[in-house]
Amino acid sequence: MSIISSNIKFLRKKKGLTQQQFADAIGIKRSLVGAYEEDRADPKYDLLKIIASYFEVTIDDFINETINEKWAPKPKGNPANLRVLSISVDRENNENIEMVPVKASAGYLNGYADPEYVAALPKFYLPMFKQGTYRAFEIKGDSMLPLPSGTVVIGEYVENWADVKVGETYVVVSKSEGVVYKRAGNRFRENKKLKLVSDNPIYEPYEISSDDVVEIWKAKAYLSTQMPIPPAEPTMENLTSMMTSMQKSIAKLQQSNN
Repeated sequence: MSIISSNIKFLRKKKGLTQQQFADAIGIKRSLVGAYEEDRADPKYDLLKIIASYFEVTIDDFINETINEKWAPKPKGNPANLRVLSISVDRENNENIEMVPVKASAGYLNGYADPEYVAALPKFYLPMFKQGTYRAFEIKGDSMLPLPSGTVVIGEYVENWADVKVGETYVVVSKSEGVVYKRAGNRFRENKKLKLVSDNPIYEPYEISSDDVVEIWKAKAYLSTQMPIPPAEPTMENLTSMMTSMQKSIAKLQQSNN
């Protein structure tokens, strides 16, 4: 039995509902409930969100955690920041990827939770991203080279900040820094600070408190108008330099072994 099927069955019984009562509550046929609980079929993502909302659990926990009597939801970030994410959909009910250009970054801090503001952002749809909620952010500056300024980073919404992983890249929206694209330098814990690291070594890492954070988006892809530059062909000067460097390294190893 899959995690999803066992979770549906456990939560339905916990509410004291028959399969028919549960089916009526979420607007589907009873036979579908039986198929989901017996792991003969999988609910589509849109229906998964409805089921998770009905049982008052996050979609992330619902599809990834085994929910039973011992289960407890994982802590999130600062409770003051918890909210329902504003999204928009196309005519076929697919979630759009809203685009936040550099010029709109300042306004995004005031409008990120406003459905009308989000709906007015430029938007597109990529069929490769079928599950999850995504947003695209245009980055500026050279702190994350080799990604050039103007690159558009597509991020997946991180509902549970405890899921932030060290060394991976995120778009972090905060009251003090605005929209930044950085690498996580530590795990994010409630009432603790998150260390943000630039890939460009000339920029020093810095910390930001959980109270300051508004949203976190895990980087999943990027779009750039600058095509990759092929590596330069080796010259005699470069080869000589490489040989000299190798000889020095070998000499150091020999000295350390003596």
